[in-house]
Amino acid sequence: MTTANLLDFDLAGLAAFCERLGEKRFRAVQLFRWIHQKGASRFDDMTDLARSLREKLPGVCEIRPLKVMAQQESTDGTIKWLFDVGDGNAVEAVFIPEDDRGTLCVSSQAGCAVGCRFCSTGHQGFSRNLSTGEIVAQLWFAEHFLRKHLKTSERVISNVVMMGMGEPMQNYSALVPALKVMLDDHGYGLSRRRVTVSTSGVVPMMDRLAQDVPVALAVSLHAPNDELRDNLVPLNRKYPLAELMAACLRYLPAAPRDFITFEYCMLDGVNDQPEHAQQLLALIRGQGPFYRGPSVPCKINLIPFNPFPDSGLRCSPRPVVLAFAEVLHAAGIVTTVRKTRGDDIDAACGQLAGDVLDRTDAARRMAERRVTEVRPVRVLRSPS
Repeated sequence: MTTANLLDFDLAGLAAFCERLGEKRFRAVQLFRWIHQKGASRFDDMTDLARSLREKLPGVCEIRPLKVMAQQESTDGTIKWLFDVGDGNAVEAVFIPEDDRGTLCVSSQAGCAVGCRFCSTGHQGFSRNLSTGEIVAQLWFAEHFLRKHLKTSERVISNVVMMGMGEPMQNYSALVPALKVMLDDHGYGLSRRRVTVSTSGVVPMMDRLAQDVPVALAVSLHAPNDELRDNLVPLNRKYPLAELMAACLRYLPAAPRDFITFEYCMLDGVNDQPEHAQQLLALIRGQGPFYRGPSVPCKINLIPFNPFPDSGLRCSPRPVVLAFAEVLHAAGIVTTVRKTRGDDIDAACGQLAGDVLDRTDAARRMAERRVTEVRPVRVLRSPS
């Protein structure tokens, strides 16, 4: 008989599981708190459960953690873990400490099928989706490891970003229960403002997330026109900028913040020129050739590219990044230049690669795309 992994359940799912065992809902709440708030992995440790239930549970379920294959700590305090998810696959999660927060970057897939040019994960290809339990297990392990490591009983992780390996929206059925565990007051009790899902633009799932569990949304934009974005973010061919921007506007009424975060990786000579900044402004304002409509309230994160072998790309020089940011600032757009963290342990944005049994032939496909160097495309201007 296959035993259930209790990390796979949000509270509603755990309550239904307990009902099938003939137990009342309050038992599910007790179990949920022991697992997520206290980090318990043994039923014998759950002292306020009835002995009969403690004896019943091992025969039908377990709390199944991920095996930690490696742990690396950066000079800036960032910690990266490599987790074994079986079948030759491993995924990475990263903890980023700040003075006012502790952020955990969580993976949702073993690899990624989107294949963005500037992302190390995409170059590894795609193996499979993670289960809800495998997503939650990264947070479960990190939170309770860090409490012991830092010798505190207080919550350490205040923010979760679904920005690790994978496209979260392409693993939607596992993502939603995981988010509910993070937000539940009997679980990790995180604010919706402090849980962020990053997407390269899976428009139908953005609409569903707004209805199911609207958390903060970050969109991997990286280009201000369709021609360039088609090259950098292949998903754009399915959901071009006009559809993506309209989906962002539809998301905002349900969102915990009154803006969308746009992520923009700065690539030397590719998307970092003054004309690209002007075209980005036109896109946001709905005044360009690629999207016409209401302005999209947003914040822009400019991300210095973190080079990796075989990308064929370089990081924009810092003066170029700052000049790009100044164009946006001057137009009244909130813009930040993200500080690189954990790059000495390959834990920075776009560097997570883990170990993936590729089922998508990514190495060949990426090599073919690198044959033609990505160059700045001509600037398409709005008709006067």
